[in-house]
Amino acid sequence: MRTFAFLTVMAVTLAISGCTATIRNHGYIPPEEDLQELVVGIDTRASVEDVVGSPTAGGILEGGNYFYVRSTVRTFGPRRPEVVDRQVLAISFDENGVLSNIESFGLEDGRVVTLSRRVTDSNIANVSFLRQLLGNIGRVGPDFGGG
Repeated sequence: MRTFAFLTVMAVTLAISGCTATIRNHGYIPPEEDLQELVVGIDTRASVEDVVGSPTAGGILEGGNYFYVRSTVRTFGPRRPEVVDRQVLAISFDENGVLSNIESFGLEDGRVVTLSRRVTDSNIANVSFLRQLLGNIGRVGPDFGGG
């Protein structure tokens, strides 16, 4: 009887602990005190990086803007993870690399900031799989057949 009671208590404990939410924080946003030290029109890329640290993401080309991103993700049991908070700090520079703007966005702003866009353009527009397969019949490359 004691073994059954012990197993029951363990099963209930495991069931309850499996239903608690797990919160994970990712990324970095500089503290407000550090941002107050930045002066628009005066600071440069190097001085911004010295004051607030390296950005989470930079512009695609050298000379791009800095983006600092922090996300809070909640996972509850077997459900898909849900982003419950996201803050994006965008620091913009002019063509001379001088600080021109500091903006902060959150989930409530409904603004999408694309940090990375990875799109591969295919050269097979409007060509079905069957057409591709049949189009390769008879095309034998020089390395076909070993020999």
